Order: sequence, then C-alpha cells, then structure tokens
Amino acid sequence: MRLERLDINKFKAFLTFDDMNERGITKEDLWQDVPKVHDLFRDMMMEADDELGFKIDGPIAVEVFAMPAQGMVIIVTKGDVDEEFDLDAFEEGYIEMQVTLDESEDILYEFKEFEDVIQLSGRLFDFGVIGGALYLFENRYYLQFEEFDINHLNEEAFIALLSEYGNSSTASIYRIREYGKELIEFEAVYKLYRIFMQK
Repeated sequence: MRLERLDINKFKAFLTFDDMNERGITKEDLWQDVPKVHDLFRDMMMEADDELGFKIDGPIAVEVFAMPAQGMVIIVTKGDVDEEFDLDAFEEGYIEMQVTLDESEDILYEFKEFEDVIQLSGRLFDFGVIGGALYLFENRYYLQFEEFDINHLNEEAFIALLSEYGNSSTASIYRIREYGKELIEFEAVYKLYRIFMQK
C-alpha cells in the first residue's frame, strides 16, 4: 500500500491487486460492507497516521476508484463535524464514512524518463498497439489507454509490457489533464514509434 498526502485534509492510498490478495480481499469485496474491508480501512488510517501524520478527528469521505489490472486508488477526505456526526461512537473507535465507488476502464501508466516511453512505444507497436495519449505532469510522463485502444489484446501481457518500463499511476487522469500538459492527444504509440523508432 502506497500513501500520498494530497493536502491538509486529504490523502490517497494506492493498493495493487497483490496488496489486496495478501489481505484476502477481492475487488468485489470493496463494493460490500464486510469485516475484512473494515480491517483494511482501519489499517489504512493507522498507516496514514504513522506515515503522514493524518489524524482522523471527525467524519471522512472515502472515494474508491477501481482500475483494471492495476488495483485501487482510495482518496480519503476529512470533513467538518456536523450535527449528525455521532461523537460518542467516534470516541468508541467507530469512524463515520461516506463511501463513493467508481470504476475506470482506462489504463494509466507513469514513467520517469521520456526514453522509457520511446523504448516502450517500439515494443507496443510490435505488439499491435497504436493508440494512447501522452501527458507530462510534475516531471513525469503518463500514457493513458482507453478500452477501445486495447480491446483486441491480451490484457495481462499488455500490462506486463507496460510494467517493464513504468508503474501504474496513482494520480487520476482528471488531475493530470487539469494540471499537466497534453503532449500527444491520440495514437501516441504510433506517433512516437514513427518519429523515434522507425528506420
């Protein structure tokens, strides 16, 4: 589990499917109110307190984003205490959560160096991929693939190839689009291959 503080009242946790398997949690479990999901949230809050100094002192909003073949991004936001917040229950160890669940079909990978993206484009082109969009955000490069870019592929082999050169992104595509720079809007793999790899 990787944690990242987004601001004073918000942090993000990224769980790979390996993290979830270690805890005996499936993607489907996250949509349900089961004890092991409560344990996961409790562990996450304790880790956020230890690593980030993020103290839970009131109600929280939890947004869960599922990404195919990558894992889950969980964004936790502290809210203001309102009249409905049960302070007595909170002091007894309960946390009031408002949970929002969303599932993304997009695949988003992050790369430290532009050279990694170039080398990957050659491998992906040979694999039959020409689509994707390329972004620059906070000195990192991001390749985003939508469902139609990859629906003809073996998804596991595709993810394995991406993982050789980069990491699954914990930043959301909405944040990258808003604060980053779009370098190539569509057919990023084909354009990179044609410019840098084709002889």
